[in-house]
Amino acid sequence: LATPALAGTTVKSCGRTVTFDAPPKAAISNDVNLTEMMLVLGLSDRMVGYTGISGWKTLDEEMRAGVKELPEISEKYPTKEVIIGADADFFFAGWNYGMKVGGEVTPETLEPFGVKVYELTESCIHVGPKDKVSMDDMYNDLLNLGRIFGVEEKAQALVEGYKADLEGFAASLTKGERPLRVFVYDSGEDAPFTAGLYAMPTAMIEAAGGVNIMDDFEKSWATVNWEAVVERNPEVIIIVKYGDVTAQQKIDFMKNNPAFAGIDAVKNDRFVVLEYVEATPGPRNIRAIKKLAAAFWPN
Repeated sequence: LATPALAGTTVKSCGRTVTFDAPPKAAISNDVNLTEMMLVLGLSDRMVGYTGISGWKTLDEEMRAGVKELPEISEKYPTKEVIIGADADFFFAGWNYGMKVGGEVTPETLEPFGVKVYELTESCIHVGPKDKVSMDDMYNDLLNLGRIFGVEEKAQALVEGYKADLEGFAASLTKGERPLRVFVYDSGEDAPFTAGLYAMPTAMIEAAGGVNIMDDFEKSWATVNWEAVVERNPEVIIIVKYGDVTAQQKIDFMKNNPAFAGIDAVKNDRFVVLEYVEATPGPRNIRAIKKLAAAFWPN
């Protein structure tokens, strides 16, 4: 007689099916937003560390308090050796969030070492087709982490809370007659790195009553050319803040460049700054939508 398989929890991760016979006990998360998803579910005691934060970003007080017991085991993307060396059994990462397609750290390369990987939903576009980004991408990750770690009720309560908060806010928001044209400026002077159809800011901009001028760009986070930005003439520019170049330097670059003088957002000095951790999928997205709406519709 065949013995029945262990009762396991199964989740979908970028088209893969991942089964857990027990909740992970030695998890690693990569990046600030993914780490905050773990923290908001109260999972720091199931973690052995985190990676990929201080190489690019600073931790604010909220974040520092959450990870103070945990080591950062790699300042940038971790190597396979680092993850295995930490005796990890789980890696929460994404494509271009700690893993690169064809790189040395992937679900397949970690599998032989007993490390299961769950991939950030927003990042799945790098490995296959997916629907346009929506707030459900972030909710999906919290719900799946809830299942994986056996804190499903907590995850469901959090997500229901976020949804109710956003619905209440949307109902009270007085918007203009048409969506504002918005451009996301992440980085880059020769060519701007921005958020396309599959990147979280597109969903957040729409929730705040705007439209991403690059929402026909069938990418997640990627590079476009300045000509397209000038041509589409954004009314508001979102600056993503992280790294060595300050938000003010990015704003000054746009304001001092004659090529951008005709852009409505530049003429009217309409810039709104989002921290990297607000602009990427995670627990701060709802607050960030309210921040965007306040900047879009000041009256």
